[in-house]
This record gives sequence, structure tokens and C-alpha cells, in this order.
Amino acid sequence: MKRLFIFIFILGLAGVFFFYRETSAFFSFPPLPPPEQYGNILINRTSEKNNMKPVTFSHWSHRVHYTCRVCHLELEFNMQLNTTEITEEANKSGKFCGACHDDRTAFGHGKENCDKCHNGDISYGREKFVKLKELPAARFGNRIDWVAAVRTGLIKPKHFISAQPAEMSFDKSLELAAENYLIPPAVFPHSSHTQWLDCSNCHPDIFNIKKKGTIRFSMGLCLRGEFCGLCHLKTAFPLNDCIRCHPDMSEDVR
Repeated sequence: MKRLFIFIFILGLAGVFFFYRETSAFFSFPPLPPPEQYGNILINRTSEKNNMKPVTFSHWSHRVHYTCRVCHLELEFNMQLNTTEITEEANKSGKFCGACHDDRTAFGHGKENCDKCHNGDISYGREKFVKLKELPAARFGNRIDWVAAVRTGLIKPKHFISAQPAEMSFDKSLELAAENYLIPPAVFPHSSHTQWLDCSNCHPDIFNIKKKGTIRFSMGLCLRGEFCGLCHLKTAFPLNDCIRCHPDMSEDVR
């Protein structure tokens, strides 16, 4: 009986070791920048080619005012960096950034404003981040729970500029089995995403519309910037925040 107990104990320790190896060592999470810099990008498709500094874009300063849908559907910004053919001419004609940066809604494209965008400093505007300190807290990324910020009414970002979308009430949650049986399933809540995005932002280009049709989905690919990783590596809360997707993960791993 004693030998059986020792065997079960050792087996349990081996299971714990394997679990930690799979969730920590096996998955190499990228290092995170400071909260005030998380989500910032440098747009440099043509800037330096034209002797201009890259454009700094802060997601957190914009998402206070607009949902992701506005830019990534209505204004036709691609999800992947430096793949949208933004030009100064297009901006001045009211496309892309120019839809808001027109000297009425936000600062315009006069020479006096060039450095506000073309500064090449990925941490530009960091002093304004303190204004968001009252928003619900999170553990990673900007350390802001943006979904909770909307649900509590602390921020009310616009969901459209000109073309109001049809009302969408789809709150189905999907349970996705993990690759490792020791890791509890991931839960995908549609309602948390539809308050920020349009269905077409994800379907069908990123995810097949059928749950079983996305056959290549894996944590490894997410960490390479595919599937969930397209947003949840550098903009939305990072994949480091395991519990946000795997709510049944044990307390000592959270």
C-alpha cells in the first residue's frame, strides 16, 4: 500500500512538472514592453523611403474613442502592419487617417502637425497614458481591461463613423479543447469581441466560419501571429494572460 502511495505521489509530481513544461518552457511568450507602449506601432511602409521618420500609432489612445471596427473595416486598414497603402494624398482626401484628422475632429495634416505622427518614437505620447489610470485593471499588456471599460460605461468608443452597422447580438461562447490534456479548454466569448469588431474582421480570412473547419489552429501558430495571435500578441491583451482564455486553469498557474 505504501509503495502504491509513493508511486501515485511521484506520478502526480511528474504530471505537475509536465504541465509547467508545456505551459511555460514549451510556449515561449515574447517579452512585453511597458504598459504605456503596448499596442504602439511604427508605420514605415514608405516614410523612410521619402526621407520622413516612421509614423507612430498608439492603439490605446485611439481605442478610447473608436472601436477596432472603425479603422479595420470602415476605414479599410489591414490588420497586418505596413500592408495598407496609406499615402499623404489619400489622407488629405479624407481616407484612412484623414477621415478623422481633418482639423475638425482631430488635428489635420498641416506642416505644424507633422511631428505628431512622423516622429519615429514608438513611445511618443506616453505622458498621456496616466489619464487612463481609472479604467479597470488587467495583469498584462496595457494593464487595462478594455472589455470591462466598455461594459461599465467608463469609455464609450464610437462603433462607426458614417455607415451604421446592423444591430448584432451574438453572444455564443465556444469551448476549444487545448492541445495538452493537462491544460483546461479555452473559452471564446463572441460578445466580448463583437463590441469591438465586425464578424468580417475574423471570418472567413482568419477563422473559418465553422468551428471544426479551422483545422490548423494551435497555440504555437497563435504565438507566431496567426489566428488569435494576430491581435493578442501586440494590441489586445497578450497570450501571457493565460487565465483570460483558460478560465479553469488552476490558481497556482494564473
